[in-house]
Formats: sequence, C-alpha cells, structure tokens
Amino acid sequence: MKNIIKWLERQRIRYTLRHHAIPWQPWSDLMHSASVFEGLSAVDKAHLRELTTLFLHRKTLSGVKGLNVSTEMAVAIAAQACLLILKLGLDYYDGWLEIVIYPGAFRPTRDTTDSAGIVSHQEQTFSGESWSRGPVILSWDDIATELASNHPGHNVVVHEFAHKLDMLNGSANGMPPLHPDMVREKWTKSFSQAFDHLQEQLAHHHRPAINAYGATAPAEFFAVVSEYFFTDPQTLAHLSPSVYKQLVLFYRQDPVSRQASIP
Repeated sequence: MKNIIKWLERQRIRYTLRHHAIPWQPWSDLMHSASVFEGLSAVDKAHLRELTTLFLHRKTLSGVKGLNVSTEMAVAIAAQACLLILKLGLDYYDGWLEIVIYPGAFRPTRDTTDSAGIVSHQEQTFSGESWSRGPVILSWDDIATELASNHPGHNVVVHEFAHKLDMLNGSANGMPPLHPDMVREKWTKSFSQAFDHLQEQLAHHHRPAINAYGATAPAEFFAVVSEYFFTDPQTLAHLSPSVYKQLVLFYRQDPVSRQASIP
C-alpha cells in the first residue's frame, strides 16, 4: 500500500511540473533581478523552480484589502520561501495552507498585559507574521521594496518562513528540528552566546552589527540571522562564525561560497 501511495504521489508531482510549470519569463526576470538568488547554480535554479511550482499548487495565496495577487507576485513570494528549503524539501512546509498578503504593513489590535496584570488593547504594526499551523501574513510593499534593491540583512519572506521552520517541533523557540548529523549542544552554545552578545551590546547602548530586533527573543534571533544568512552571509559569517556554521548544517547551503562564485 505504501508503495502505491508513493507511486501516486510521484505521478502527481510529474503531472504538476509538466502541466503547471511557472512561465519562463517571470521566472527568468525574478532570477536575474532579485539579489537574494545571486550565485545559485543553473541546477539549483532549476530545482528551485520545481519546488516553487509545487509550492504554489499546495498553498493558497490570498490578497486582502483589495490587493490582487498577480502571477509575478505569487512566484516572487513562493520562490523566496522555497529558497530556505532548497536542500530540505517541501515536507518542511506541511501542516498549513494559506499565505495572506496585505498591500502594506498591517495593524492588528492585540491584548497586552502589563506587570500589574492590567489588560490593554494596543495597535501594532507588522510587515509579516507567522502563526503556528496557521497562515503566513506578509506585506507586499515590504516584499517589493526588498526585491527592487539590495537590503542586506532584511527579507520579510525569509524571516517569516524561518519562523515556520522553527515551529515544526512546537512553538517558536529559536531551535528548529535539527538533522541527525547535527549536535544539539553545539547549536545551543553558538546561538546562546551570540544572542547574549547582542543583548549586551544593546544594554550598553552600543550600535549592534545586526538587526536589534533579533535581541527580543531566541525565536526572533533565529529568524533575523536567517535573513542575514541568505541576504548578507559574509557579515554573519564574520560576526558569528559558529552561528553561520550551524545554519550551513541546518539549511544544507553555504551562501558565502555560493556568492564567492559570482564573476
């Protein structure tokens, strides 16, 4: 029975790739214009296109507040999301279905409780948000800005989909499910030391070398360093070689070497 199920799945994948492939022009335009894909080999780009095609047929992308999600927009979002799982596989995004896209930053009202136990309603501004086993919510304005020009250390799609990977073994805590060949203690030591160092920099009013938002929680630190890993890997490798090495092991990619091959 298992063999039949696997065969049917392979047939479904072949059919999707053959009959619903992403149109070549928007794909080529994206690969040549977005800096986050620089250095990918032809083989990697071909594999990324297949992953992106399958992703778009497994997920629902919904525009809100009057936003019409074009083919180009959907491909741009899906390709950046799939960059994280280029060497991991689509199964890493199982368990949820929807991506909600706002025209710009969105401002939900949330209940907050202070130290005295008083609950208040506060409006907060977000460019992205990930819910455990729920949707990913994104701001198109932020995505478009990052696609139009290089923003080292900033990528809202990478940030939110890193949270999705972090949530695979429960709530987001800065430790996604590690591969069998990875050592939990090495991950914990590398990330804890780097996280503490960032918090110390801010406590002493020093300007941090990476986005200060990473100091708010271990989960945000993982998402922020993932942004640097894919958009400014040299900076991350220089500032925290041990964190960079752990991310190489987790994502099974080496963006520093990849970018070094760019003529």
